[in-house]
Amino acid sequence: MGLVWITVAVLLLFLKFVNCSGTAKEWTYAVQMTLPRWMGVAGLPLHYSAVQLHLHWGNGVGVATGSEHTINGLSSSAELHIVHYNAEFYANMTEAKTQENGLAVLGVLIEAGEETNQAYGRILNYLDHIRYAGQQVAIPAFDVRLLLPNDLGQYFRYNGSLTTPPCHQSVLWTIFNERVKISHLQLMKLETLLFSSKAEAAEPTALQDNFRVTQPLNNRTVLSSFIHVSAKMYTTGEIIAIVIGSLCGCVGLAVIIRFIVKTIRSTSSWDVLPSIRPAPQHSTKDMAKEPKQDMALKTTSDPTNPEEATPQPET
Repeated sequence: MGLVWITVAVLLLFLKFVNCSGTAKEWTYAVQMTLPRWMGVAGLPLHYSAVQLHLHWGNGVGVATGSEHTINGLSSSAELHIVHYNAEFYANMTEAKTQENGLAVLGVLIEAGEETNQAYGRILNYLDHIRYAGQQVAIPAFDVRLLLPNDLGQYFRYNGSLTTPPCHQSVLWTIFNERVKISHLQLMKLETLLFSSKAEAAEPTALQDNFRVTQPLNNRTVLSSFIHVSAKMYTTGEIIAIVIGSLCGCVGLAVIIRFIVKTIRSTSSWDVLPSIRPAPQHSTKDMAKEPKQDMALKTTSDPTNPEEATPQPET
């Protein structure tokens, strides 16, 4: 993506459709900033010149809703669109928006964070001057590139339609994977400060929910500039906690194994199995030294005992 710049831009509220379904015409307003034609975007097959950028948002109630695109089924609090037209084939946006590949739109999902976004502050700080429909204000020049995510290399791309009637199938969409964060105060200002009615209206109508709900893909092919993994992505703190927990578990297991091995080595096998202790054995050499008393008692008679004298033969 190339760098885009503006010198002097005009920030204004303008009338637009946000609902393509059904036959009823539902009107609302959005914040739009005009861009000079010499601005452009690099990395596309054709030359597209900038026309304008605008914002969509919700109402701040419940879960984050306000974006017209979702990633992994998750919407965001707001969405920025930077609109370009095909300057190679068409004279202006009016002519290009009805033609195939006539428009190219960059989409940025926006969510609330803790820190103030200085780049978006260059727009949001001027909302006080355009609170009602039809009002406009000039703002100092700034680098529009600062409104985009830091990582421009990861994005989704598909051929789709405008989100306003008659919803021409003329848009080459590029949706960045990385979300941009603005502060909670900045988001609240966007969601609560503006009105879709004129300044002279007796009861002003709050400008909220000016987004079109996400539509089915209808067999469209969505291309990704990177290998998209829909599994849970862990934060740095979660990864550190997992690593520390794994190391503690390994150390604990090693201590238990060492204790078991030490216990086994310090216990004698005779104490463990006393009932099968073998009888002491005499060596052959020791047996040779012992007198053979039993054998002597059986072969030698006592001459003093007449009962055991050897009988004499009769003559």
